[in-house]
Amino acid sequence: MDGLPVIKTRRKGRSSTQSMLIPNEEMVARALWAAPPGRLSDIADVRKALAKQYGADACCPVTVQRHLVQISQSGAAPFWRIVDPNRPFAKRMNGGPERIRERLAEEK
Repeated sequence: MDGLPVIKTRRKGRSSTQSMLIPNEEMVARALWAAPPGRLSDIADVRKALAKQYGADACCPVTVQRHLVQISQSGAAPFWRIVDPNRPFAKRMNGGPERIRERLAEEK
């Protein structure tokens, strides 16, 4: 359902480039389901794993955040497994930091 991954080349520093995975929502949702339940996983580690899985150097953090907001609104996947409730980004999630804490506690 996710089709081919979109990987773009972008500048990194003055003289080099890197390949950047632009994940779709389905890719992010699958990564959320793969995260261990009841435990907060590092969002950066999830992005690194996605990049490695699709053969890119990095995974776009802005795109991942946009998909996480959409996923939190639709309830399509357990976003609370990678969104730190103590970070400002958690306020953008449906239910905010309290919902994230509650869901993590329920999964333990």
